[in-house]
Amino acid sequence: MYNIAQLKRTITALGYKWFETGDYNLNIIGVRNASTGLKVTNAFDDDIVLAYKVKDNWELLTYKFTTDNGAGTARLKAGQYRSAYMLGLHQGKYKALRQCGPVVVYRDFKNDGIYQEDRTERGVFGINIHKAGLDSVRVDRWSEGCQVFKRTQDFNKFMAICETAAEIWGNSFTYTLINSSDITR
Repeated sequence: MYNIAQLKRTITALGYKWFETGDYNLNIIGVRNASTGLKVTNAFDDDIVLAYKVKDNWELLTYKFTTDNGAGTARLKAGQYRSAYMLGLHQGKYKALRQCGPVVVYRDFKNDGIYQEDRTERGVFGINIHKAGLDSVRVDRWSEGCQVFKRTQDFNKFMAICETAAEIWGNSFTYTLINSSDITR
């Protein structure tokens, strides 16, 4: 589906930082399904991609994910959020990537199932990266703006890699959200 060269080309063309020095220097990339436009889909129709090196060899993992909430609340704007995440508890319940730096969101202010991109807010809103259920079908209340894994098993693998990265690089993570239409072939 994706490859390292294509992702690196896309990320750098957008003016963002691509991490490639050392082991477990993570590129955490949310890929929003551009075909859905601004509609609230309530579906796990996006991907999260994890690209990093181990002993000079690239690892590339892709999981089903949602970058959109299920109820039309906050929607993270595409962009790169440097050092905006850290290991911490999601709602005080379990370890996840917790938002610790500002991000930009927009919302469905009219409550008509369409996001209004022209009104944005910047801040720390609790837009975490966490899991849904064992294998969730609909987003519903799993996300009110968070970036959410469809499957618990995939999330657990992701978190193990993040914990290894934190031991090497510290407890600070960059998250880059792009649209699928941004990807260069």
